Amino acid sequence: MSIFLDSAIIAEAQAAKEFGWVKGITTNPTLLGKTDLPVKTTLKQLAELTTGEVFYQLMSSTYEEMVAEGRQAFEIIGTQTVLKIPASLIGFQVAACLTGEIPCAITAIYSPAQAAIAQEAGAKYAIAYVNRATRLLGDGVALVTEMARVLADSSTEIMAASIKSPQEAVASVQAGAHHLTLPLAMLQAMTTHELSLQTIDEFASNGKGILQPVS
Repeated sequence: MSIFLDSAIIAEAQAAKEFGWVKGITTNPTLLGKTDLPVKTTLKQLAELTTGEVFYQLMSSTYEEMVAEGRQAFEIIGTQTVLKIPASLIGFQVAACLTGEIPCAITAIYSPAQAAIAQEAGAKYAIAYVNRATRLLGDGVALVTEMARVLADSSTEIMAASIKSPQEAVASVQAGAHHLTLPLAMLQAMTTHELSLQTIDEFASNGKGILQPVS
């Protein structure tokens, strides 16, 4: 399993880099809209802040424009590029065209049928918006389970996005997600538990270590 930062904010990418266990960065048009930097500048800087993959989502609406945009994104980001392509008839056509050149992720999947087509189109990733699917369909984790059954023994891996709690993140992995992409606050929340903090305080109060002065 790999965990990604879901953000286009440079300061957040810098913070995630310091964690040492975040494997890459995912962006989308909304996240890129939250920064004042030009999109090209943002993408280049994000790529410099991770050795892993940087996801860019296509905004164009026609087949020709999407293919051109995908190739332009690759020119900007380089070999770290993963193209996020919306799950639609044209999107699957674009993925089938580009997947031999650039790794592709089908995003905004809301049905196992779409996951099956993502596999046939050669997508590296199939992305489910878990919390959003729960709000719209009733059970986003169940969607991940259904996708995992469809994609069993496939090279297409499931990425869970739109995660609103550590519990939802873990449930998504248990349901079959191979990867998680999380905002910075959720990455931080995944690392802590009140009982862990209580235990740390107890060790600090009652224990000794090599750096403590001898009394």
